[in-house]
Amino acid sequence: MTPEQNATLTRVGKGTPMGELLRRYWHPVGLSSEFETARIKKVKLLGEHLVLYRDKSGTLGLVDSRCAHRRASLEHGIIDTVGIRCAYHGWQYGADGRCLDRPNEPEGDPGKARIRLEAYPVTEQGGMIFAYLGPAPAPEFPMFDMYKGGNVIKTIGYAEIPVNWLQIMENTMDPVHVEWLHGHFYTQEKGGSAPPFDTFARHHVKIAFDEFEYGIIKRRLLEGQVEEESSDWTTGHPMIFPNMLLVGDTRVHQFQIRVPMDDTTTMHYWYNCFHPAEGVRIPRDYPTTSYEVPIRDERGEYVKDYVDGQDIMMWESQDAIYDRSLEHLATSDRGIVQYRRMLMREIDKMKAGHDPMCVFRSPGPIPLPVEESRHGLKAGAFLNHTHSRDYRFAPNIDEIVEIVGGAPRFPQPLETP
Repeated sequence: MTPEQNATLTRVGKGTPMGELLRRYWHPVGLSSEFETARIKKVKLLGEHLVLYRDKSGTLGLVDSRCAHRRASLEHGIIDTVGIRCAYHGWQYGADGRCLDRPNEPEGDPGKARIRLEAYPVTEQGGMIFAYLGPAPAPEFPMFDMYKGGNVIKTIGYAEIPVNWLQIMENTMDPVHVEWLHGHFYTQEKGGSAPPFDTFARHHVKIAFDEFEYGIIKRRLLEGQVEEESSDWTTGHPMIFPNMLLVGDTRVHQFQIRVPMDDTTTMHYWYNCFHPAEGVRIPRDYPTTSYEVPIRDERGEYVKDYVDGQDIMMWESQDAIYDRSLEHLATSDRGIVQYRRMLMREIDKMKAGHDPMCVFRSPGPIPLPVEESRHGLKAGAFLNHTHSRDYRFAPNIDEIVEIVGGAPRFPQPLETP
């Protein structure tokens, strides 16, 4: 890959090929729970500095972070019944960016009609807040089943990772790193192995990458597995274009969403849905919790004893923007090559005036395949191995496991939300 091709795939600012492609999609910019107490949040998305707020009427807005008057930050704004005011001189802006009031100007103030901040549509879905930064009309929000309510418990993790979004996504298309990073490396670090890391070290006999209407399905066959009996091979798990991964088994489904803040920083979300045992009902109004996923410990060392921490360590080791002109790819990297080609194809499609993959113009449910089990483990095993995953940092993970497992913790009548 040439340096120019690398820049095309990694740069996300306004006017860049990848930046314009990514602006065709809805991206998470916050959690609903953040606005139970806070009213304003500073947001960086695709290189743009913005503020997300909820006004006193309950309306969400996402606007340029700087007041049009003298460029003071709206991060320190005053929330009004409608919109947000700059704390410096009180200029008021609505969710569409229009200036609604300049309180110290003459009565009638015809000048305010000329003033408008950059503003973007937002929507609240499944406990998260999403924004769209692209051209009008905005596409339909992709209503994947996991965003819906129902008889599930949700908890959402997040981490700001100081690397370009693409090297995180390319990890998705690299199955064989599991046996080395999450298997052999873990064994070296611990001086031995333990479930489920012992299964991660199993050798990959075959890998496959099948394009489908929403992205690419990654499949693997491990040593000792039989093709027709292994959901690692028969089902696999999907990369949802352009920047999501779905992993899971019968009890835990997880979206990993990689949101480019700028060229060298990515906000990573882990959106987890825990499914109860048969006949178990989740308590009504059980909250969706959130947690920050730590990258380093109190000594400044990487947290390396769980899957996601190991991945983050490797992503950071490649530098803030990985120089692909220096790489030497092999046959096991064909999924990465396929994904890069897909990105370039969809950029070309966008430039030709067409909607790229996964831009939806009609509402409706979007089904996605999910494995019954992974890495040769029993179905539902990851509910019993929470220590190996990011959700071990959820404040209520032990309670989640008890509830979905059917522990008699909540004897009152239960209802599905």
